[in-house]
Amino acid sequence: MGTVSLKNICKSFTPGVPVLDDLNLEIKSGELFFLLGPSGCGKSTLMRILSGLTAADSGSISFDGVEVQDLPPEKRQAAMVFQNYALWPHMTVFENVAFGLKIRKLPRKEVQERVMEALEMVHLADCADRKAPQLSGGQQQRVALARALAVDPPLLLLDEPLSNLDARLRDAMREEISAICAKRGFTALYVTHDRQEALSMADRMGVMKDGKIRQIGTPRELYERPADRFCAEFLGDINFIDGTVDNGNFSCSFGTFPVTGEGSGKHTAAIRPERIAFANENEDGFDAELVSGSYLGDCSSWICRAGNADLVVREFAPEERTPGEHVRLKFAPGRLMILE
Repeated sequence: MGTVSLKNICKSFTPGVPVLDDLNLEIKSGELFFLLGPSGCGKSTLMRILSGLTAADSGSISFDGVEVQDLPPEKRQAAMVFQNYALWPHMTVFENVAFGLKIRKLPRKEVQERVMEALEMVHLADCADRKAPQLSGGQQQRVALARALAVDPPLLLLDEPLSNLDARLRDAMREEISAICAKRGFTALYVTHDRQEALSMADRMGVMKDGKIRQIGTPRELYERPADRFCAEFLGDINFIDGTVDNGNFSCSFGTFPVTGEGSGKHTAAIRPERIAFANENEDGFDAELVSGSYLGDCSSWICRAGNADLVVREFAPEERTPGEHVRLKFAPGRLMILE
C-alpha cells in the first residue's frame, strides 16, 4: 500500500467540544507509525474514523491517493486489532481467523491457505482447532492479530493491542508485531499511551493532545528534541530549569551553559536525567547537594539540589551515596534543550 493521508479531520460528539481538531497526518508506505497520547486525547476516535467505524464531521482521508472517507468499513479494507481481542468464543481459532476471508467470499482453498499462513506467522498453527476461551491472553491476542493479517490489509490498525497483557507477554508481542510488519511491509498505525512501546517499535511517531498532534518525528527526535513541555514530559522523566538565554548561553541559578537555537530572554531549558552525570572534583561541572535517592538495581535515581533547582539524576551501575553529601555534576555540551 502507499501512503495514508488525513487532512483537516474534525470530530465532535458534543457540540463545541472537539475530540479531533483540524488534524493532519501522513503515514508513509510500509511504515509502522505510532500515535502516542494520554487517555481522552482522541487517539481511538481517529483510529475508528480511519477504519470507517466512525464518520468524521469534516476533512478527507485517502489511501494511496484514493479518497475513502465516504466508503463503508468493508470497502476500505483496513484491518483493526482491538485491545480486548474481540474473538468469537463459540468459534475455533481457525474459524475466527477465517471470518473476514469468508465475508469476502474467497474460495475455500484460498481461505485455508491464508488462515494457516497467518497462524504460522504468529506461531499458533497447532492451535487452529481450539476454541478461543481455551487460550491464554497472549494467545488470544495473537489470534486477533492473525485475523487481521489474513486479509492482507492495505492498512493495519492496532488499537492498544497489548494493554491487557502482562509485562513479559507485552515484550514478546512487541517483537512479534515489529517483525511481522517489517517482513510483510505493512503500512500500520499503532495507537498507545505506553511511551516505551512507541519508542522501542516505531519507525516514526506522533504525540497527541486535545485532538491535535503536537509533534511528529522518529523516536530519537521526539525524545531528544521535544517540541514543547508536554511532549518532553510525556516521553519520559525530564528536568525543567528556568533561566535566561543571551548570545547562545543559558544562565540559571547554578551556572551558565552553551545552547543551540535562536532566542533570548527568559526561557525554560530541559535535560533528561540520564544526561546528567556525577563528576570528579577536578572536572568541569557545577556543585550540588545529594538530597535523596532510590536504588533500582541497574540504576539509581537521585535528587540533587543545584542552586534553586532540584535535578533528577539517573546513574547506571550506581555507586553508594549518602543523602546530604556534596557532589559535583556535569552534562555534555548540547544536551541542554531550550523549549518553545
